[in-house]
Amino acid sequence: MEKLYTASVTAKGGRNGHIKSSDGTIEFEVRKPREMGGQGGATNPEQLFAAAWGPCYLGALGAVAEREGIDVSEATVEVHVSFNKEGNSFFLSADLDVHIPGIPADEAQKLADKANHACPYSRATKGNIETRVTAI
Repeated sequence: MEKLYTASVTAKGGRNGHIKSSDGTIEFEVRKPREMGGQGGATNPEQLFAAAWGPCYLGALGAVAEREGIDVSEATVEVHVSFNKEGNSFFLSADLDVHIPGIPADEAQKLADKANHACPYSRATKGNIETRVTAI
């Protein structure tokens, strides 16, 4: 395996804390969402995970579509990362709603599924996070 890039972020204070990247391009507060009993008013780990997964997924979609000669430059993905509780356990789940204009729904779903298999974030979460990918 050849490492092409490594991102480094320092977190302090947990869900009510601060994060900063090693290169200084991101630095901000994180807060537990109001829906989870927090004060809200800042981003949270679930939003950050969704924000990272979306562009990565679209990159995979672009690579898959390019091999098939399909233009997906106007595609969008809405990533929903949910924080769930069952009994005393907490876990994440995700829904990716993929919009690929200009192609039939069945073809869009096939591309969306192929991108899900190719995306590094999707691969990292496979078997660990219940994920639904739907072409809309």
